[in-house]
Amino acid sequence: MSKKYYWMIFIVVGYLLWIWVFKPNPNLADMPTSSAVSSSAEVQQVDGYTITALEHFEGEFRILSRENYLLGRDAKFSPVDFAVGWGKMADPQIYKQIEISQSGRWYRWRTQSAPPIPVREIETSSSNIHIIPANASIGRQLDKVKADDKVFLSGDLVEIKGDDGWTWKSSLSREDTGDGACELLRLDHVMILNE
Repeated sequence: MSKKYYWMIFIVVGYLLWIWVFKPNPNLADMPTSSAVSSSAEVQQVDGYTITALEHFEGEFRILSRENYLLGRDAKFSPVDFAVGWGKMADPQIYKQIEISQSGRWYRWRTQSAPPIPVREIETSSSNIHIIPANASIGRQLDKVKADDKVFLSGDLVEIKGDDGWTWKSSLSREDTGDGACELLRLDHVMILNE
């Protein structure tokens, strides 16, 4: 066989390996999307607080963990946080190798050995979302959502300002980490998508 034939085989096999390793599984959730909010949803007044919608936000997520909150001013608005994953972080074969925890409105992760995917991919394919139910019906639906569920979430990322100067603002990026990187989501729609 000629060298040209070997090179063609090498290129085809290399391409197939690249697809197998790097192409995301189409059955897993892709990155959430954001868009402009409708003018009717922009500003809401609630008991001396102004809630301003910043961006519409939706996507399919895997619930990595959930934590309920009862105490504090923030719990008045957001009684639950969802640590969520998308892309490879929605794949149980990946996230089950990672220890997930939540406390103090933070989401943390760690591994006992080398992470199953690059650290930056873990950081940009997962997040902690502070959930503000838009109404009582959404609040009741939240009680049914548990770890490992695949869900569709849709609503607006918001900023809350109190008359006393207190502010709680959502991140608008999926690339940030650390303090201020969580999404603050006024949730209008939740659907459990489990197979």
